[in-house]
Amino acid sequence: MASTTDTAPTAPAKRDRTHYLYIAVIIAVAIGIAVGLIAPDFAVELKPIGTGFVNLIKMMISPIIFCTIVLGIGSVRKAAKVGAVGGIALGYFVVMSFVALGIGLVVGNILEPGTGLAVTDAIKETGQAQVDAEAKGTTEFLLGIIPNTLVSAFTEGEVLQTLLIAVLAGFALQAMGSAGTPILRGIEHIQRLVFRILAMVMWAAPIGAFGAIAAVTGSAGLDALKSLAVLMLGFYITCVLFVFIVLGALLRIVAGLNILTFFKYLGREFLLILSTSSSESALPRLIAKMEHLGVSKPVVGITVPTGYSFNLDGTMIYMTMASLFIADAMGTPMSIGEQIPLLLFLLVASKGAAGVTGAGLATLAGGLQSHKPGLVDGVGLIVGIDRFMSEARALTNFAGNAVATVLIGTWTKEIDKERVEQVLAGQLPFDERTLLDEGSEAVTDSEAEQGGEKALAKA
Repeated sequence: MASTTDTAPTAPAKRDRTHYLYIAVIIAVAIGIAVGLIAPDFAVELKPIGTGFVNLIKMMISPIIFCTIVLGIGSVRKAAKVGAVGGIALGYFVVMSFVALGIGLVVGNILEPGTGLAVTDAIKETGQAQVDAEAKGTTEFLLGIIPNTLVSAFTEGEVLQTLLIAVLAGFALQAMGSAGTPILRGIEHIQRLVFRILAMVMWAAPIGAFGAIAAVTGSAGLDALKSLAVLMLGFYITCVLFVFIVLGALLRIVAGLNILTFFKYLGREFLLILSTSSSESALPRLIAKMEHLGVSKPVVGITVPTGYSFNLDGTMIYMTMASLFIADAMGTPMSIGEQIPLLLFLLVASKGAAGVTGAGLATLAGGLQSHKPGLVDGVGLIVGIDRFMSEARALTNFAGNAVATVLIGTWTKEIDKERVEQVLAGQLPFDERTLLDEGSEAVTDSEAEQGGEKALAKA
C-alpha cells in the first residue's frame, strides 16, 4: 500500500481544481437552459458546440477500451478466468434487460399516457423521417461486429469492433507468455497517455454542456413538454424505481454497498451525462473509476465496454413505454400478445445503440417499421421530448453498468473490498490529473499471482 499512500497527499490539490471545473459545468447548464428559453432560435445554433465536445470524448473511447481490455486479459494466465467473467456478465445483462422490459411494460400499461392525443400530418411525416433506411437486422448487426481491417475498428469508432480486436489481442498476448510482457508494458504507457489526454479534454466540459443544453431547450421549449408531461414523468419515475429499488437492492445484498454512497463517488460522471445526454461521454471515466475503486482489470475491461452495448436498462424501459405510448396515441392499443414480440425484437435491435444521442429514437422507429408499420407515424409525437428522455435513459444505462461492474467483481471475487470501503469513505481520492492510480495495488494484488502484472506495475 506504500505506493498508494505516497500519491494520496497530492490528490486533494488536484481534486480541488477539478471541483471548480464541475461547478462551472453546473453553471453552464443553468445558463444554457436560460438561453434556450429566452432566445430559442439562437440556442439551436449552439448545437455544434455540444456535439463537438461529445465527439472529443468519443475519439478517446476506442483506444481506452483497447488498452483496458488488452491489459486485463493479457495479464491473466488462465483464459478460463476471462471466459467466466464474460459469461457471468452476459448472463446478468440478459436477465436485467428482461427485468427492465417487465417494469416498463407494467408501468406503461397502468399509465396509458398516449390516450387522447391527436396525430397530425406533420407529426406523421416527422415520425416517418426517424426510420433509418440503413437499419440493420440481427444478422447484419452480428456481421458488423467484424471490422474490415485490424485498424478500421479504431477509425470508425465502433465499440463492439474495438472490443473484438482487443479481446483477440489480449488472448494472443496471453498465449505469448513472458514474450508478451514488453508489449503489455508498452500498452500500459499508451493507456496512461490516453487518460492524460482525456483529463485535458474534460476542461472543455462547461462549454460543451452549455451548447448541448441550450440547443435541446431551444428546439423543444416548454410547449412540447406540456402535453407529454405524463409520459416523461412516468418514464422518470420508472427509471428512478428501477435504479434505487432493483439495482440498489442488488448492490446491498451482493456487495453490501449503499447505492447513494456509490453514486456520490460517481457524481461527476452523472453530471457529465446529464449535460451531454450521452452515457458514452462518461465511459472512459467509468473504466478509470472502477479500477480505482478496487475492481480488477479483467472485470472492468470486459464488463464496462460490453455493458455499453448489451446492458441498456434505461433504453429497455424507454422502448417499452414509448411503444405503448405511441400505440395508445394512434388509437390502436396493443394487446400483451402483440407487445411482447415487438419488445423482444427491440431488445435485440437496441444492442450497439448505447451512448449515441438519438439512437434510441431511430431504433424505436426501425423496430416499429419492422413489426407494426402503422405505428411509425406516431414516433413524431415524442421527437420533441426525446432529448429530455434521453438524459434519463443515459443516466439509467450508466447506473446499470456501474452497478454491474461491482456485482460481477464480487461474484468472481475480483474486487478489493477493503479498498472499496476506503475509496467510498474518501480516504483514497481519485486522481483527476491522470485518471489512473500510479502503481496502485488495487489491481495488481488480484493479478500478481498470475505472473505478469508485477512487471507492468514497475514500468
